[in-house]
Amino acid sequence: MTPGVLYLLASVGGSVTVAVLLKLARRYAVDVRQAIAVNYAVAALLCWAVLRPDPSTLVTPQTPWAVLAALGVLLPSVFLAMAAAVRHAGIVRSDAAQRLSLFIPLLAAFLLFGEPVSGRKLAAILLAASALACLLRRPAAAAQSPADNRAVWLWPLAVWAGYGVIDILFKQVARAGTAFAGGLLLAFMLAGVLMLGVLLCLRVRWERRHLAAGVALGVANFGNILTYIRAHQSLPDHPALVFASMNMGVITLGTLVGALAFREPLTRLNLLGISLALAAIVLMAPW
Repeated sequence: MTPGVLYLLASVGGSVTVAVLLKLARRYAVDVRQAIAVNYAVAALLCWAVLRPDPSTLVTPQTPWAVLAALGVLLPSVFLAMAAAVRHAGIVRSDAAQRLSLFIPLLAAFLLFGEPVSGRKLAAILLAASALACLLRRPAAAAQSPADNRAVWLWPLAVWAGYGVIDILFKQVARAGTAFAGGLLLAFMLAGVLMLGVLLCLRVRWERRHLAAGVALGVANFGNILTYIRAHQSLPDHPALVFASMNMGVITLGTLVGALAFREPLTRLNLLGISLALAAIVLMAPW
């Protein structure tokens, strides 16, 4: 296999590993708040060590502090929503909802930035919306109470919306001229500081196992980002292949892991939703 394909496989594995770690957090009574806070500290350190952002580009008059502040709030908030989604709705629905969030920036491009609407992209959006509706349905027997039933669709919906807005904000950081590595580092640092401040206010009891889980989460989280970047760099002439393979790979592997390893119940409607999600991604890719 070529380096580009290996990077793609590693990126898919890293993304699903994050969901698996969040799934296991409940089994081993890990405080996901502490783990997520440590995750951002680890990710920031790795970003600085591996991507080596130019210090002169970190703080300039063009630095979009309002956007970065919004990212600092949204990143940990959506990570917490992802943890809740995995806990209540499972890996399959959570990973699919996260990947379908890529259609929110597409809608924003049409509605906010004046990009012309094409038939292919409109069809992809309709497929994605149908896929999300199918994925959010769960067997009635699996929900134990009205609150549980709401959580099954509410948290994946929050993940879908949250990651979509985060994607838009990162695009705004790029539009402002901030280098990707610098913007990513600042966003990680702000998110980590915010989570630390919240946990200090709550006076949580810090424990090694929660911190160790955060280190594993941070390595998997940053590893996913880094290998995705490397895949694009290794396959510069095939951006559509990287885009489609990454998103389809995460949904497919997430489905296999969720259904086989964690016995997550899936209806025929859910499986139809997964098929529609894959079709939407293929249609969306800039072939």
